[in-house]
Amino acid sequence: MPTTDKALSRTGDPMKDLVEVMRRLREPDNGCPWDLEQDFQSIAPYTLEEAYEVYDAIERHDMADLKEELGDLLLQVVFHSQMAKEADQFTFDDVAAVIVDKMVRRHPHVFGDADIETSDAQTAAWEVVKAKERELKAATKGVPESAPSALDGVALALPALTRSEKLLKRAARTGFEWPNFSYLKEKLNEELQEVEDAASDGDAEAIEEEVGDLLIVAANIARYHKVDPEAALRKANDKFERRFKGMEAFAAQSGRQFSELELSEMEKLWREVKCTEKD
Repeated sequence: MPTTDKALSRTGDPMKDLVEVMRRLREPDNGCPWDLEQDFQSIAPYTLEEAYEVYDAIERHDMADLKEELGDLLLQVVFHSQMAKEADQFTFDDVAAVIVDKMVRRHPHVFGDADIETSDAQTAAWEVVKAKERELKAATKGVPESAPSALDGVALALPALTRSEKLLKRAARTGFEWPNFSYLKEKLNEELQEVEDAASDGDAEAIEEEVGDLLIVAANIARYHKVDPEAALRKANDKFERRFKGMEAFAAQSGRQFSELELSEMEKLWREVKCTEKD
């Protein structure tokens, strides 16, 4: 009995081929069982994971990996678009058309007659356009008169520190912002004291709440100094990991288990590792 030719007929257009690959994977009769079982909710974590892997490749300056990871991320866009097409909602072409329209609309100085000469001016103009878009979207969806909010549209799935920074930035545009850094320092000390008070009461929920407030102040301090809090914390994590492993290595060189050392000895090793980094 002859077998059906399942090979992909390539068109010479990689984007069209990718869309066809995903269509075939989701084909009810001959598709992939795993791909057929997925929905928007089940695929969403993979979409986030692929975005982080793109970031990781960029941080490592690995262009070969970046090319591959961007492909994986693009596949996620095509996957969601195929599921939407099956539900008669939209297609990949619709997705591409929407982003083309948005980029043209948000860059009137490139695709129109607007005069914007600096990056700061472009950022300000971009935010004005985005605010108008949010108002239009709210009106289209029939949102009550009390909306929209200046904080609308900040994605819930963002890393918590990044989301804090974006919320604070949005709030600052309305004038809700501490006037100078000394106020932020006072707020930081105030939140530290509230963490201490909650801890002395032994109230676990209150401790969690106050630590959260403390982290928001930290994000605000980062924003004040034009520092990306997520990037800063990532670098701090890398530094801590590097130094901790250095302490473990120093301990091993002396024939001792790191976990068996006294805290004072650990602190001494920490200082030694820091010194080696400076040399």
